[in-house]
Amino acid sequence: MNLVAQIAMAAAETEHHGNVPLETLIFGVIAAIAFTALALVTLSYKNVANRHSAKAEAFAAKHGKDGHGAGHGH
Repeated sequence: MNLVAQIAMAAAETEHHGNVPLETLIFGVIAAIAFTALALVTLSYKNVANRHSAKAEAFAAKHGKDGHGAGHGH
């Protein structure tokens, strides 16, 4: 047996075909955790405008009903 054949045999012996879907499951778990964290950050901004309604009313009373032109870009 020559050297090339021995290397090929050694490479074939070390090759394993484990449970590939189970080995890649961690990527799905990491993605689920990341998207859950992003969803919680997004939900934390829910109803923020109403939390500061007293400030908004004070600003409207001081500067008039329409504020600075009734919104962005006007």
